[in-house]
Amino acid sequence: MAPAAILEHTEQPNINENFNDHKDGLALEATSDAVDEVNVLKAAMRVKNGTATQEEVDVYEKSQFDEGKDKTKFRQYEEACDRVKNFYREQHEKQTVAYNLKARNDFKSKTRAEMTIFQAMEKLNTLIDESDPDTSLSQIEHLLQSAEAIRRDGKPKWFQLVGLIHDLGKLLFFYDARGQWDVVGDTFPVGCRFDESIIYPGTFENNPDSQDPIYSTKTGIYSEGCGLDNVMLSWGHDEYLYHICKEQSTLPDEALAMIRYHSFYPWHSAGGYAWMMNEKDEKMFKAVKAFNPYDLYSKDDGLPDINELKEYYLGLVNTYFPPREGETERVIKW
Repeated sequence: MAPAAILEHTEQPNINENFNDHKDGLALEATSDAVDEVNVLKAAMRVKNGTATQEEVDVYEKSQFDEGKDKTKFRQYEEACDRVKNFYREQHEKQTVAYNLKARNDFKSKTRAEMTIFQAMEKLNTLIDESDPDTSLSQIEHLLQSAEAIRRDGKPKWFQLVGLIHDLGKLLFFYDARGQWDVVGDTFPVGCRFDESIIYPGTFENNPDSQDPIYSTKTGIYSEGCGLDNVMLSWGHDEYLYHICKEQSTLPDEALAMIRYHSFYPWHSAGGYAWMMNEKDEKMFKAVKAFNPYDLYSKDDGLPDINELKEYYLGLVNTYFPPREGETERVIKW
């Protein structure tokens, strides 16, 4: 069962952001970093207090590049939680089925920009502003840092490329976004009951879908074993980039899953939504768990040399985003 038509979404962004006057890229990054930190610290605490599964211990404690690193040093846990609670309240109130249908229709109905991967990296660099609060690195340097951590561990080339491009969907903030709430943050399914595995589950009370006679049931518009490919996840930069890569690259399913699901913490870290999974999702789950340490913990690695590394990564880009006739790099429709 699925909604019959795209419903008009009339919610407005938080007026305190002056969002239409000034889309503050550095503020977006600050929120994104605070969200990441909460997830880092939650995972580290599960490992420390012995409540983590063996798989979590393996992923968060035994990753080669992560070994010996203080995983909780970026900020204090309470401060991080305080910072993101208001963000999640707004996200949880506004991520409705109606909004998600409209966002996907808008995505498919137009092209926001045409750029190569490296041009998109440079554009993100200028739009986000100068730095990431945790590292004072440029966006390009942070993306290269993630990719290099993956490369040093001997992962496949497509895996390395995911590290390089995984944040490029944040360009959405400067195109069609209505605020930070539809760009960053943990993702979750819409169209069924909001699960207790989602961070701050009590903040969905003002989301109209929580009172809908269909959307508020456990399975909602889905069925058990339907497969995550058929599930509408909350719209944001991961979902945006996933659809771009699915349609315009030759990346394997595991890479697409890493891009789409790495912020789906209710599923891959909190044990929720297992009833949706099919056989393919069991395989994709392992890929997502393998990627997440590189997303969360690589911000403290050494400074990458952009000039030295660009040729290597351009080769990876051209392998999985093959240039068309007359192109030296594939021009992507964003």
